[in-house]
Amino acid sequence: MDELMDLPSRTSQKTGAIALSSNTLESLPAKIELPRYDRSHLTPGILHIGVGNFHRAHLAWYIHRLMQQGAALDWAIIGAGVREQDSLMRKKLLAQDCLTTLIELDPLGAQETEITGVMLDFLPVEADNKSLIQAMADPQIRIVSTTVTEGGYYLDAKNNGLDLTHPDIRYDAENPESPRTVFGSMVAALRLRRDRGASPFTGLCCDNLVGNGAILRQAVVGLARLSDPELAVWIDEKCSFPNSMVDCIVPATGPAELQCARSMGVEDAAPVTHENFRQWVIEDDFCAGRPDWDLVGAEFSAHVHQHEARKIRVLNGGHQILANVAEIVGLESIAEAMATPLIHALFRKVQTEEIIPHVKPLSGSPVIDYLDLIDRRFSNDAIIDTVRRVAFDGSARHAAFILPSIHDGLATGVSVEGLALVEAAWARMCEGTREDGSHIEANDPLWDMLTATACAARQTPAVWLDMTQIYGDLARHERFAAAFEKWLASIYQNGIEATIRHYIDQK
Repeated sequence: MDELMDLPSRTSQKTGAIALSSNTLESLPAKIELPRYDRSHLTPGILHIGVGNFHRAHLAWYIHRLMQQGAALDWAIIGAGVREQDSLMRKKLLAQDCLTTLIELDPLGAQETEITGVMLDFLPVEADNKSLIQAMADPQIRIVSTTVTEGGYYLDAKNNGLDLTHPDIRYDAENPESPRTVFGSMVAALRLRRDRGASPFTGLCCDNLVGNGAILRQAVVGLARLSDPELAVWIDEKCSFPNSMVDCIVPATGPAELQCARSMGVEDAAPVTHENFRQWVIEDDFCAGRPDWDLVGAEFSAHVHQHEARKIRVLNGGHQILANVAEIVGLESIAEAMATPLIHALFRKVQTEEIIPHVKPLSGSPVIDYLDLIDRRFSNDAIIDTVRRVAFDGSARHAAFILPSIHDGLATGVSVEGLALVEAAWARMCEGTREDGSHIEANDPLWDMLTATACAARQTPAVWLDMTQIYGDLARHERFAAAFEKWLASIYQNGIEATIRHYIDQK
């Protein structure tokens, strides 16, 4: 509850900045761009589940830009969540009328600040998700979008499908009227819409998953099939789940970000900083209409998978190359890691030799040019993107971002030495200490299991790969397993620096 002390109404007098609210917008400094639309004339069209920083800097920003042009006024957003931390975000945003301060940070030091007002409400977070279900059942809502993290889709690494054995999925199948999960809530809402003769909605996944629309469809239809097979058929036939590729580096909000907003003259309990780059590629498959996002920079394409694969392999995979190593040696930000010659060399070698060979170029643009772009974006020291944020939920992120390149390398004969080192570094990080002996706080939903396994792997490296819920059958691939065991042993015997240097120097 200490974080609640950061609410604008309680701190504005101490900082001199103006507390953000609908009543204070016109009092904010002139350098801050304000909404030009009348928020009282907005009506909701999107319900978004998972109102974090990324959503507010990405999907919500695209809606905001349209509204600044006088368009999309019937596509305002209602926020929602199903996790305890969503309740805290709800309190913060409701206290400032669901307004958000967005601060763009340029590598040269320039800052552009704007206030967005596209969110009208944030639903109560309830155990039975009653308010969420009723809101999604409203025909006004034509898109239900999600950012619930890569680990929030209950994927089974063994069959690459929905984990039907997970307690949450089993609970929702047995209690379809009072579900725990996002997907069970969507099923319940769609049941109400069907029974009332209302149209379906589009499910729009905005998480970093290859085929994210197909994965969302799989989760919703697969869960419906467990309790109501006829409803599952209706959802599969009537609803649409477009794939999309989302991209913008958006750090978590901490003291530095709060102070950054204050320096601009606004007291915001949850400001968002972001880089000066944004991309969104979407399949044009919306069963109930959509905003004209393409008018403000989004791209509608039938080739989303190619964009997804490139971004997830190079950018998101690149983040995992850096984060665990940086955590082990005590670096705080991704920009610091990129500024460390040895870690930067690791990043470039793994990318060029083991990831890029499996990435197809787009529109004739060499993949190496895309890597160079990512290199520049990661090196932007104006963005304090913490190692801890990037390393969070490694059990889902490594499975989604690193393992596909390993499988491709094993299938094609391309080296997997560097990727094995990346996995060994993750195992070493999950042991829970840095090389200086300092403690690493829990940073994964499976942290207790990961730490116990990592401690056992110090003596028996193979047990790490025996986590089949993450690695599937990779332990049976001798070339990868041997490389992993070699690198993990080296990290413990020689240290991470010497181990990386050995990898870089080998031909």
